[in-house]
Amino acid sequence: MAAVTALGLGRTMEKKLPAVGIHSAEELAQIGSKGAVARLKERYPNTCVVILYHLEAALRGVEMKQLEQACKAELKAYFARL
Repeated sequence: MAAVTALGLGRTMEKKLPAVGIHSAEELAQIGSKGAVARLKERYPNTCVVILYHLEAALRGVEMKQLEQACKAELKAYFARL
């Protein structure tokens, strides 16, 4: 089981993800970026859409800037509904 640190999300996310029940890269993959950001937003109301982009990029193994515009638009629409 790979630690969340293996995803390179930074120290803040390494602390916040376990606080919402996500303790490994596998758990994050299972829950997905949308599920994870919903948990984060519930616990940390100031969570922004950029976190969702970072989580999705980490799960895909790419840089955030490599996410397609259509993907970002869909993620942004999802985030607005939270």
